Amino acid sequence: MHCPFCGADDTKVIDSRLVADGGQVRRRRECGSCGERFTTFETAELVMPRVIKSDGKREPFDDVKLRAGLMRALEKRPVSLEAVDAAVTRITHKLRATGEREVPARVVGELVMTELRQLDTVAYVRFASVYRSFQDISDFRAEVDRLEQSKDA
Repeated sequence: MHCPFCGADDTKVIDSRLVADGGQVRRRRECGSCGERFTTFETAELVMPRVIKSDGKREPFDDVKLRAGLMRALEKRPVSLEAVDAAVTRITHKLRATGEREVPARVVGELVMTELRQLDTVAYVRFASVYRSFQDISDFRAEVDRLEQSKDA
């Protein structure tokens, strides 16, 4: 860390404390050259991957958009906001854990489908009908049959 007063790079940490519920570290530093003291704050940089859309466009991951999609599928269904928040957290954690800089939108969609299958099967079928572009009632029937088979297994 460079000294903000003289620009020297031989500073040392003299005190460290956790702040902001443990999400940040406050460090008191002292410059070895000029003796001035200053405070720095350190936080983890958690970078989400960019999403590659089906048309090839790339856009930043947007958890607000993710939550809106889940809420649209879950509209008028008996699922708590806490359960939705937990699903969003699990999806973002899985995406961050990939370590990839970019992920196809298909990966995000499959993670959403997995979460919806656990939360509410009606919402799952709603989302699947749009996500997989169901063309007629037979597509709905096939998806419901797959759901029933997975429940039996």
